[in-house]
Amino acid sequence: MASISNAFSLSLPSNRIANSSSDFNPITSALSGLDSGEFSPGRVAVSKPSGIGGRICANATPVMDQPVGEKSSGAPTIVEVDLGNRSYPIYIGSGLFDQPELLQKHVHGKKVIVVTNTTIAPLYLDKVVEALTKGNTAVSVEYVILPDGEKFKDMDTLMKVFDKAIESRLDRRCTFVALGGGVIGDMCGFAAASFLVNFIQIPTTVMAQVDSSVGGKTGINHPLGKNLIGAFYQPQCVLIDTDTLDTLPDRELASGLAEVIKYGLIRDAEFFQWQEKNMEKLIARNPNALAYAIKRSCENKAEVVSFDEKESGLRATLNLGHTFGHAIETGFGYGQWLHGEAVAAGHGC
Repeated sequence: MASISNAFSLSLPSNRIANSSSDFNPITSALSGLDSGEFSPGRVAVSKPSGIGGRICANATPVMDQPVGEKSSGAPTIVEVDLGNRSYPIYIGSGLFDQPELLQKHVHGKKVIVVTNTTIAPLYLDKVVEALTKGNTAVSVEYVILPDGEKFKDMDTLMKVFDKAIESRLDRRCTFVALGGGVIGDMCGFAAASFLVNFIQIPTTVMAQVDSSVGGKTGINHPLGKNLIGAFYQPQCVLIDTDTLDTLPDRELASGLAEVIKYGLIRDAEFFQWQEKNMEKLIARNPNALAYAIKRSCENKAEVVSFDEKESGLRATLNLGHTFGHAIETGFGYGQWLHGEAVAAGHGC
């Protein structure tokens, strides 16, 4: 196996990370010493209790070398999160905003509120509204546009979602839609849990697509700690249109890949080896490589969640790097380090 320091060099040209709080690249630094053997990636062996059916996605899927190719729109790849009568699909593919039936079949009631932010709204809000309403005039869509950034993941900003929902006279038969990265998904999901309504996740960053949109963890930050206030609340579906990654800044891309690497480190050795071979393709945004990395990550997350939804045991392994990572984010101030950067540093602690 090639040394991890070479395989996972995620450094970007200095002019591409000008918004970073320093010249230090925490992802590269955190991973540079892992070839010492401290981490031995492998799969956690678990058995589902007898009598409980379900698909164990990650174990069943072979690792493949992804050829360089163009994006292809069509039927999405579907990964199931097996939670009995609360199970839901994760749709993965290019051009999914142009397939309105995928979203519409998961909308409950006739009123929808889309929660997004000032960065994503100009790019994708109109497309999502069209997908929700095309050929379905009975559905009305409201939206609330929040400020962008981890520092706004707080109670004051969350209240703006409640304000809009109450002003629009939404009731428990409506649907909330999260359109954005992890911050938007966490806040919209927590708002839906509090309002007792259904919600849909439409993640637009690698971080959200491979991790935070799947599994039902929702919440907000507190000045004394990250994600301290929240709820476990599962979405009706997760729709991942990989075309949204075309507008993702390089720093955000690298940050998200830290969570992809995590799955290889904690439970999926074959996927880890695939990452070693394909990291340059991922950094170069090869669409086939990104789609496969997202799919494989979602399969791993779905499998863990199906066994341990509320983190009483196995799911805690997904927190690799997060104890130190959350401390870094809180200590430096929310938003100074991206979540993936802090988690990558935590991998090496």
